[in-house]
Amino acid sequence: MFRKKALRINTYLSYGTNTLFRATGRALEDENVDFSTNQNLFKTLHNIYKQFESDEIRNVAIDIKLPNEDTIETTTDPEGYYNISKNIDTSTLDPYIDNKGWLTFFVSYQNNTLSRTIKNENVFKSQMLIPSNKAEYGIISDIDDTIIHTGVASLFKWRVIANTIFKNFDKRTAIEGTVKFYKKLHLGTKGTPVNPFFYVSNSPWNLYDYLSAFFKKHYFPKGPILLRDFRTPFDKTPKPKTPHKQSEIINLLNTYPHLKFILIGDSGEKDADIYTKIAEYYPERILAIYLRNVRHRRKEKRIKKMISSFNASPILLFKNANEAIKHAKESKIII
Repeated sequence: MFRKKALRINTYLSYGTNTLFRATGRALEDENVDFSTNQNLFKTLHNIYKQFESDEIRNVAIDIKLPNEDTIETTTDPEGYYNISKNIDTSTLDPYIDNKGWLTFFVSYQNNTLSRTIKNENVFKSQMLIPSNKAEYGIISDIDDTIIHTGVASLFKWRVIANTIFKNFDKRTAIEGTVKFYKKLHLGTKGTPVNPFFYVSNSPWNLYDYLSAFFKKHYFPKGPILLRDFRTPFDKTPKPKTPHKQSEIINLLNTYPHLKFILIGDSGEKDADIYTKIAEYYPERILAIYLRNVRHRRKEKRIKKMISSFNASPILLFKNANEAIKHAKESKIII
């Protein structure tokens, strides 16, 4: 008889406000995925396989314990995800928010609901970002080929597959100058690291730990990583009508109506189309749009044509981060 695997809860950094609590994560069997450094090819393949082969714990009761001892109850969906958005009075939580806006809370399986072993003594840490009232603006950034070399513009996207499956996170390279640019945006013109970052990608939630480890290794500003559900050819659930990136950005704009935002992406996919459309829908909310040139002649030509007729907000197609830094300084976005 096979021994049942231990259980864990994969928690994802979330974002909210002084009146809105949000938490997202997934209940799973523990696959012992190890994202340490200097791993060989076999171990890397094993890790990636285990992330996508994950066995979810569906329809199970979850407790979210806030630092003021309040508890919020929720239940995982048929794919093991919990995604709660609840209006609450967080005034009692203010003392627990750190100086960068992060509120720490803990997630656990509800007592007496499972008879299986649970990792970490059934205590899983998570955090929610509440942007500081000192923030000048927020930054929303794409990931693939914007901050990490991926190859989304390659033929049949073969580089995306090769880079993700065959390279451990510590073998992946950040786009040159990106960390420097992002740290300057994080500081803004006041020199205080309070401008909030949000990372949006079409990658599946299965790659969350992989991407999170990459961000930490390269010291990118900490922020929620907003991914999407992994769809298979046999997935019968209806596809979302609004593209994932567009939906996430609109939600951020609506969640923080007092904040203006900077959008960062690349010329490889649909970032330019999504960002310009959002800037036109939300006039005066987008401070600037930065698009990294992935040096694909046909795509570059299309983006330049689009930029020539766009005037809803400042927009720059740049080849290296120094060009973006120079533009941001001239626009008085950074110092």
